Amino acid sequence: MTKKRIALAVCALLFALCGPAESQQPKRVFRIGYLSSGSGSSARLASFRREFLKLGYIEGKDVTFESRAAEFNYDRLPALADQLINLKVDVIVTPGANDTRAAKNATTTIPIVFLGTVSDPVSLGLVESLARPGATSRVLLASGRYLPASAWL
Repeated sequence: MTKKRIALAVCALLFALCGPAESQQPKRVFRIGYLSSGSGSSARLASFRREFLKLGYIEGKDVTFESRAAEFNYDRLPALADQLINLKVDVIVTPGANDTRAAKNATTTIPIVFLGTVSDPVSLGLVESLARPGATSRVLLASGRYLPASAWL
């Protein structure tokens, strides 16, 4: 089940990073920010990176990962989210509700891919509704249960 969630999140992330094709442009390296309240060496982050390799992406050539972990010190999350924003990442990936909230509070322009599962993301304030997660801060719930088609558009 976890592999399916990660694969779904990778697909959501790739869709978020898609842009119009332009001729004769140098290849862009996408910067993915990973914000976690837990450990920086999490198995989830390693799995996420492995999925990109399986899809043929080469770290450093096609994509780079910027990881920030609060090491269970939740007060650090806002500062770590700001660091990712200052690095000009293309998307922020978060594994849990606290991480997502910190990223959502820090930016209104960078898409956020939420990998976690929560019972009610609307009541937690992570999304405005399941049908329309948000106009300014896009939070994609890549848990398999909450990923409405409108979130992809």
